[in-house]
Amino acid sequence: MAGYSVEERAAPHSLEYRLFFKDAAGCYISPFHDIPIYADAGKNVFNMVVEVPRWTNAKMEIATKDPLNPIKQDVKKGKLRYVANVFPHKGYIWNYGAIPQTWEDPGHKDENTGCCGDNDPIDVCEIGSKVCSRGEVIKVKVLGTLALIDEGETDWKIIAINVEDPEAGSYNDISDVRRMKPGYLEATVDWFRRYKVPDGKPENQFAFNGEFKDKDFAVNVIKSTHEHWKALIAKKTDGGEINCTNLTVSNSPFCCSQECAKATVDAAPPCKAANPIPPEVDKWFYYQKN
Repeated sequence: MAGYSVEERAAPHSLEYRLFFKDAAGCYISPFHDIPIYADAGKNVFNMVVEVPRWTNAKMEIATKDPLNPIKQDVKKGKLRYVANVFPHKGYIWNYGAIPQTWEDPGHKDENTGCCGDNDPIDVCEIGSKVCSRGEVIKVKVLGTLALIDEGETDWKIIAINVEDPEAGSYNDISDVRRMKPGYLEATVDWFRRYKVPDGKPENQFAFNGEFKDKDFAVNVIKSTHEHWKALIAKKTDGGEINCTNLTVSNSPFCCSQECAKATVDAAPPCKAANPIPPEVDKWFYYQKN
């Protein structure tokens, strides 16, 4: 995990669950602000924080409004959120997560999509063979991107592969995904188009008629969101409820001490061994039981 570790608080699949991050020295950090965007800037290799392992259903995400931004399960109307198994897919069909130190600014209209950002770090769909762990920090090679328009907001989906994947050398652009994994890109569009339909919502829409953009385009999009993040963390842009507490961005007015960070974690619910809901639960089963 590139020197990073995680610490769980409360039981998974509970409203109180939080997954906090630590650096190599054991200091608490924010995965949103303190993990560098680049694993290797010269080669455009990026860090990715894994929020949702492939094939799982729980909608886990970096808590952008919480101090230190731990991973937690998304909640809607007081209920923990799970994505449905939309035939023929099982849960998330990639390792899903985010690139740190990026932010899709809700006050900035994207010149390519004509819509403002979704107020989150930029999302990544990692297509390698390994099923990653929640909270794992991996190094990824960017291959392309899909422009999802989610309820009127720009929500870029970066397609990438773990640089440690045995086949990573065969992937250098989005065309290689079409060649090496026939049907995978089409399945990705289908998943994002329909995953909210079981919740009674309409199908999602896409910019560019659902066509994927190539690696160079995707890297430029990531760099743009990194600039928006830098404005956010320097307080040049109003982030609203976004919590920018960090320990490593020295020129940020939100930079704090490790004592402050530890106090935040100590205030969180303690770890519990009990797990009230099976980790691979199907949405249908869960809601029938609740």
